[in-house]
Amino acid sequence: MSTPFATIPDDGTPLRVVVVGAGGMGRAWLRTVEESPLVELAGIVDLDLRAASEAAASLGRPDLPIGAGTARLASDVGAQAVINVTVPAAHHPITTEALAAGLPVLGEKPVASTVSQGLSLAAAAELHGQLFMVSQSRRYNRQLFSAKRLSSALGSVGIVSAEFFKAPHFGGFRDAMDHPLLLDMAIHQFDMARFLLDADPVSVFCEEYNPPWSWYRGDAGSTAIFEMTGGERFVFTGSWCSPGQETSWNASWRISGEHGTVLWDGDNEPVSSFPVSGDAASSEDPGQEIAGSLRDFVAAVRTGSTPMGRVHQNIMSLAMVEAAILSASTGARVSVDSLLEDSYQQAILAEHDPAVLEVLKSWTSVRSALAGESVAL
Repeated sequence: MSTPFATIPDDGTPLRVVVVGAGGMGRAWLRTVEESPLVELAGIVDLDLRAASEAAASLGRPDLPIGAGTARLASDVGAQAVINVTVPAAHHPITTEALAAGLPVLGEKPVASTVSQGLSLAAAAELHGQLFMVSQSRRYNRQLFSAKRLSSALGSVGIVSAEFFKAPHFGGFRDAMDHPLLLDMAIHQFDMARFLLDADPVSVFCEEYNPPWSWYRGDAGSTAIFEMTGGERFVFTGSWCSPGQETSWNASWRISGEHGTVLWDGDNEPVSSFPVSGDAASSEDPGQEIAGSLRDFVAAVRTGSTPMGRVHQNIMSLAMVEAAILSASTGARVSVDSLLEDSYQQAILAEHDPAVLEVLKSWTSVRSALAGESVAL
C-alpha cells in the first residue's frame, strides 16, 4: 500500500527547512531546528523583515536568508519543507501556499482558525500529495506514553478526567480574546485524551465561566464532558485564573477502568492501582514536545510513516474545541457529527480553489475522509 503523501528519501543530509514566523513561538522553533541534526535551517519568513532579521541574528546567523513570501524564499534557498509557526489566522493561507508549492508542512496547533479551514487544508494536502502535520506538542511526552501503557491493563475504561488550574499573567492578546482557556490551551488536553483513549469525540456538554477576580476579558474557566467513540467519558475542568496549588501545564489526570485507576500528575511518572508486569515506564521514546514532533515529521517525510499529527487526524482535536464553545454558548449538548457536517458545508461554500473544491466534494463523509477511508492510497 502506497503512502498518501510524497516522501523525500534520506540521502544522508539534513532536511532543509524554512521557518515561517519569527515571534516568541517562532524563536522557540528556530532554536529547536538549529539544535536538531535532522534538519538544516535554510531561511526565515516573516511579514516583518526586521523581526526575521533579529531572529536570525539571535541564532548567531545574521546572514541567514529572510523573506516575506513562503514559496518564494523556499524556492530561492532550496528548502524541502516548511515549518509554519504563524498566528492561527495565518495557518490556512501559509499552509495552502506551501502545499501548492510542493512542500510538506509542519504547523503549530491549531490546524487552522476553524474546522472548516482545517477541512480545506486536508483536501489541499490530498490534492498536492504532500504531508501536512500539526505539531500537537504535548503528545510528545514519555510519561504520557507510560500512562497509556498502564491504562491498557485496566480493561474497559469508563472515564478519563483532566484538571488544569493555572494563573498565568500573559498580557497581550490572550487577556483580550474570547474563550482564552478553550481556544488557546484546552486543545492540548483534548488531544491528549484522544491519544490516551484511541477514541474520537461523539458529543459534548460544556459550560464556561469567569470568576469575578479574573484578569481575562473572556471566560477563563470551563468544564466539558465529552462522550467518546468507545463509550467512555472524558471530563475536562480548568481555569486560567486559579492561583495557588497549580497543576502541571500538562494537567492532572485520572484514568478509571474496569480493574483499577491510573493517576498522572503531568510532571512525574504515572502510577497505577492495578499491578503491571515489568517496568511501568513506557519503552517508547516519543521525544520531548516540539523536538519530538519535529523528529516525527522528519521520519514521516523520509519514510512515509504516519505521524501522530497528520491533518486528517488532528482536525478532530479542533472539532472538540469548537463543539465545546458551541455548547457553552447555546447551553445545549452538541453533536460532533453535526458540527463536522456544518463545517464541511462552510468549507464547500468558502473554497476558492476549484481543484481543492473537487477533492472536498469527492468525500463520502467527513468522518470517513478524516479516517483516511476517502483518501487515495
